[in-house]
Amino acid sequence: MSWYDCWRRHGRWVRQGQGRFTHASQALLHNTGACSWWYAELQMDLLAKYRNIGIMAHIDAGKTTTTERILYYTGKSHKIGEVHDGTATMDWMVQEQERGITIQSAATTCSWAGHHINIIDTPGHVDFTIEVERALRVLDGAVALFDGVAGVEPQSETVWRQASRFNVPRICFVNKMDRMGADFGKTCTHIRSRLGANLAILQLPIGSEENFRGVVDLLNMRALIWANREWRAKLVEAVVELDEGAMEAYLDGTELDMPTLKRLLRQGTISSQIVPVLCGAAFRNIGVQPLLDAVVHYLPSPLDSGDVEGVSVKDESEVVTRPPSHEAPLAALAFKTMTDAFVGSLTFCRVYSGVLETGMQVLNARRGEKERVGRLMQMHANSREEVPLACAGDIVAVLGLKNVNTGDTLCSLTAPMSLETIHFPEPVISVALQPVQARDWDRLGLAAARLIQEDPSLRCSKDRQTGEFKMEGMGELHLEIAVDRIYREFGIECSVGPVQVSYREGLTKPCDVRYVHKKQSG
Repeated sequence: MSWYDCWRRHGRWVRQGQGRFTHASQALLHNTGACSWWYAELQMDLLAKYRNIGIMAHIDAGKTTTTERILYYTGKSHKIGEVHDGTATMDWMVQEQERGITIQSAATTCSWAGHHINIIDTPGHVDFTIEVERALRVLDGAVALFDGVAGVEPQSETVWRQASRFNVPRICFVNKMDRMGADFGKTCTHIRSRLGANLAILQLPIGSEENFRGVVDLLNMRALIWANREWRAKLVEAVVELDEGAMEAYLDGTELDMPTLKRLLRQGTISSQIVPVLCGAAFRNIGVQPLLDAVVHYLPSPLDSGDVEGVSVKDESEVVTRPPSHEAPLAALAFKTMTDAFVGSLTFCRVYSGVLETGMQVLNARRGEKERVGRLMQMHANSREEVPLACAGDIVAVLGLKNVNTGDTLCSLTAPMSLETIHFPEPVISVALQPVQARDWDRLGLAAARLIQEDPSLRCSKDRQTGEFKMEGMGELHLEIAVDRIYREFGIECSVGPVQVSYREGLTKPCDVRYVHKKQSG
């Protein structure tokens, strides 16, 4: 249940002493009177049941397909959308539906087993790695998908390193176990050797390829045959290593109970000491519900992620922390901006502490300017639902912000702080653009500026010598999508020059060079 769901469910009049009544939403915000004890318990309970997760993988590993099944089984959508049909809810852009790939990260929310889950579905193509970077910056946990046939692929390694850089706990889901050549054991071996992960295998596949029927739950001993008992022993051994008391009990022959095993699994996952592994075939709807259970049981809540660190606006050497609580001053990070044809500019924010309300004034710590929050939206791909407030742990879209860019910190006016910003990769490829109609030169500059605001990994400049308008990006597909968006969204048709690759020479290893310079005069 989210803060907004709670506001709706408890949106009734609440007695506050001395015969006065107030709306429950005011009690949530101001924590006054006899409601303080109720709100303190409610806040801790809600935060403990929050999960902010991302779905990350190499291209075509089944991220969006898995997300579509998650939305269906949680009741968020009533029909399963398919990527190959162009009907996937999360792939809402025209370019995504035409190409069958994810281009922009999309946010949504759902509920499972009494927990509120914010999900960001990220692209798998290397050209759009910035979308993964800024999503992982604001998430508490991630689900790493692997193709059961291909195993660990190049972009799998890239997103794994990105998650490690931000200390994001992960669980693994080996997908496409129904395809010819799928090998669960081989994929796990690749994850261990190439990613250096300490795996805790929670499930085994039942059957393989076209005979794949389901999974064996090693933790709960469901659908278990005698040959699998050794796998459960391996799982228990990996888990008990995290706790000396549990290790001693296990060596003494004591069978650990299920709550203890789940507690240790959660503890190891949050500390990134172990990585739980599950398997399934999302396209055939196998293994999705256990994956949701694993997200709820093992990935961290905002409370588990702890206080967020930043620096003082006045003195950058002074470290400032904020606890995940409504009582703390506001601290939120803008991690994505996009333009909606109906409501204008949307700024996606992760609230780390405090309360963000409609109409309140906040400070942009980077610019030192005040901003007024227009409206707050809870996003579901490209659809939206207006909410009155957002508290610690929420991911919302904000309308009405004028000069807020990706990586900016929104904070309290009375207790300002600056969170670590988001760093963007340098472009590696460029093309020259020229509008077909000469009158579109000025509009081309405005369109490019709009795209750069949404995607900071794009760069645009004008060559002083040739006068060419150059657009730089992360790859040919990246630039192709940008040019297509300029035509579709702004009506500017451009001729595109040949691709130019940015090269940079550098030393690969140290070496000794001796040179004698002889100079003769006369």
